[in-house]
Amino acid sequence: MSMTDPIADMLTRIRNALMAGHEHVTIPSSKMKREIARILKEEGFIRDFRHEDEPGKQGHLHIELKYGPRGERVIHGLERVSKPGRRVYIGRREIPRILGGMGISILSTSKGVLDGRTARREGVGGEWLCNIW
Repeated sequence: MSMTDPIADMLTRIRNALMAGHEHVTIPSSKMKREIARILKEEGFIRDFRHEDEPGKQGHLHIELKYGPRGERVIHGLERVSKPGRRVYIGRREIPRILGGMGISILSTSKGVLDGRTARREGVGGEWLCNIW
């Protein structure tokens, strides 16, 4: 299987694991995916994540999923915005509020991978990777 969009693959694996009620999900790691996982953790969408190095390989990212007190999903939706075939770039003034601030947008900016709120505060736009709510 050729991986044309590793970020879409990451979002799909998280979505599938949540639908199946899994505690965690393992995905091939990359710097970008680790940064996305860091934001998901900071924003309270996942419990934790860790990167496992494999010598000579890209390694794996273990993501510990988070559920509410009655087993309800914390993440309700994951949506890829910018795709390899159609990159989407937005300026700092165009960064959307997702579900009135209940969700987040994730951007790849000149200051690194940031959530929309931080990017707005830092005054940077960039490639609009995805939305999580």
